[in-house]
Amino acid sequence: MVICGIKMTHDGGIALIENNRLVFSIEMEKINNNFRFSSIENAEQIEEILLASGYQLSDVDRFVVDGWDGLDVSQIRYKVDGVDTPLSVAPYRESKLSEDVLKTFAFNGLQMDGKQWAYHSYYHVTGHIAGAYCTSPFAQSGEGSYILVWDGGMFPRLYYFDPVSGKMDNFGALFFLIGNIYHLFAIHFEPFKSQRNSKNAHLSIAGKVMAYIAKGQAKEEIIQRMFQLYEEELEMSLDYGLLFARKFIKETRPDNYCPEDVLASFHVFIQRMLLEKLKDKMERNPRPHTNLCFVGGCALNIKWNSAFRRSGLVKDIWVPPFPNDSGSAIGAACAEMMTTKNYALEWSVYSGTPLNEAELVAGWQQRDCTIEDLASFLHNEKQPVIFLNGKAELGPRALGNRSILAAADSEEMKELLNKIKKREAYRPIAPICLEEKASQIFDPGTPDRYMLFDHVLRDEWRERIPAIKHLDNTARVQTVSATDHPLIHQLLTAYEKLSGIPVLTNTSANDKGRGFFPDVQSAMVFGRCQYVWSDNTLYIKESDGKELEEAIVNELKTA
Repeated sequence: MVICGIKMTHDGGIALIENNRLVFSIEMEKINNNFRFSSIENAEQIEEILLASGYQLSDVDRFVVDGWDGLDVSQIRYKVDGVDTPLSVAPYRESKLSEDVLKTFAFNGLQMDGKQWAYHSYYHVTGHIAGAYCTSPFAQSGEGSYILVWDGGMFPRLYYFDPVSGKMDNFGALFFLIGNIYHLFAIHFEPFKSQRNSKNAHLSIAGKVMAYIAKGQAKEEIIQRMFQLYEEELEMSLDYGLLFARKFIKETRPDNYCPEDVLASFHVFIQRMLLEKLKDKMERNPRPHTNLCFVGGCALNIKWNSAFRRSGLVKDIWVPPFPNDSGSAIGAACAEMMTTKNYALEWSVYSGTPLNEAELVAGWQQRDCTIEDLASFLHNEKQPVIFLNGKAELGPRALGNRSILAAADSEEMKELLNKIKKREAYRPIAPICLEEKASQIFDPGTPDRYMLFDHVLRDEWRERIPAIKHLDNTARVQTVSATDHPLIHQLLTAYEKLSGIPVLTNTSANDKGRGFFPDVQSAMVFGRCQYVWSDNTLYIKESDGKELEEAIVNELKTA
């Protein structure tokens, strides 16, 4: 059976599953240097993506469109032959605990190629549930799992799926704060006040806050004030985050708390709420397996993920590498797959957009460069290299196929990479590390293939690889084995032989506000890195590296 999952709205994408195997998942932001969070604008894009992957519309047995706004069937809009056209979809989530969250909504009227196609739709929350469980190791082993979903427009909701009976239990909300609370609270404090009206602020600020809190200190006095405020009667609505923040500011103005301490304390307040309420729900609803899938945009918070893992509440935790809406097309297709009593998806994180063919840009030259040559170059030249290989990663993290790699043994490299990426100085740069060496360098240093947990740098390594050390001595590690990514494993192995360090920096290869580079040409046009590597070829910008760095610094000064 061929199932095509479609996410029309922000973080739009198309995923294809054939006989329980993920063939591809193409995110709109990763096509042709599109803006981040891009949606599907027209029907032609769906057909084009399928054709580029060797599939006709008629090859698809079932089209599935992700659900969206509200608690009733709603309409989203897209263009058909240039005409603005409505499309009915399932609601955002179920309205009652008694409703079947796996309920299928059947429609007719998906217009493509001059025809009307029948399609199914599922609750938006169901896509998150299905995408998380079907890609989890628990599905592979036939074990049940609790599934915690916390997305931007909903309260954190807990479910349990039993693959033996095919039954989904619904335990309702843990507490009554929508996922956007992290962003809605933060925009009342510096340095985020000025960003409150920026485009897609609700999607982009949360990650910055997670990094910024390392500048502050969580204070028990502030945390307890927040618990007291939560217990007070405020209007429970989508504006609750604003009400919560404004009341907190009003009540604590005389205390003159510094913003970074407030935000660090708020993070811990939410973390405690998650752990305490999850513990309570699980104790009142015991199940045979204490596995946990955590999904939704809030599952990008590596510190909360790590807190779950350390808590002892769960036997094991799974966070997919696409926990936010970038995984909704996969989730919609998985929801349909689950109706056939198939629960385990065969998949790879490297199933995204293939590299486009590209021409050499004026002012650039190229030379042969093996992986061993690249390791030597990174070690000797101490310059960042855009590394482009194979198909793009699924989700928002660059995992070695659309990455900027560099030596991690100097503090200056962190500064340079943040300047190249046009990012704030407090933002961390992540490490990519040989999996077999990770526990020697990081605590706990357990396998983390998708950069979704944090680790503490061990004392003896903090001065050796300062470029990947965050302000609180943590790092968002990607571990790599020879099976996960043979090419990167080969590069790290060769680099360690030269440097004694099995770690490189790894940040995403993209221009600010856009998806990953779709080809070498885009990386060359970007021009802020002097070197690009792809397919055993090193591309070199014909200008002095120091000149390029000075240009970046001057640009920032005049911005």
